[in-house]
Amino acid sequence: MAKPITKIKEPIFSEEEKQVDRLESVIQDLAENADGIKETIKLLQELHESGVLEALNSLIEAKEKVAKIAVGQLLRPPVTNAINNGMAAAGALTELNPEMTKKIMSGMTRGIEKAEKELRINKKIGVFKLVKLMRDNDINHALAFSLYLLQGIGEGLKEHSKENK
Repeated sequence: MAKPITKIKEPIFSEEEKQVDRLESVIQDLAENADGIKETIKLLQELHESGVLEALNSLIEAKEKVAKIAVGQLLRPPVTNAINNGMAAAGALTELNPEMTKKIMSGMTRGIEKAEKELRINKKIGVFKLVKLMRDNDINHALAFSLYLLQGIGEGLKEHSKENK
């Protein structure tokens, strides 16, 4: 009877054989992806000719200096204020009814168009015209909305000032 195999000898490749194997693998990849590689070379050539590649290389070489400048700019109070305001606005938007927001934005668009048209006419509004406009249903709706909006803002400001005391 034959003896059982207890050890499997893995072939030991020399560095030269490993290098030849890797080279064959690269050639195989090149052959399989020839079109993509040609496009990449074309893109790199365009970037080189336009100076973008040199700019990117310089940017990468100066990455520590660039990062330091970027972080310095991001830590400036106006930038942090803008980030905080953006986050607060996004938080407020999540609490609004999308349908109401759509109606308000549509109304604002129409209002701006109407205001531009009336401003071009450059006609003064007298007291009688103002009283007549106050009776207009659309203006009355907008005024009521604005007044209740102001009331809500006031209530919010009052709550905010109580929290800060």
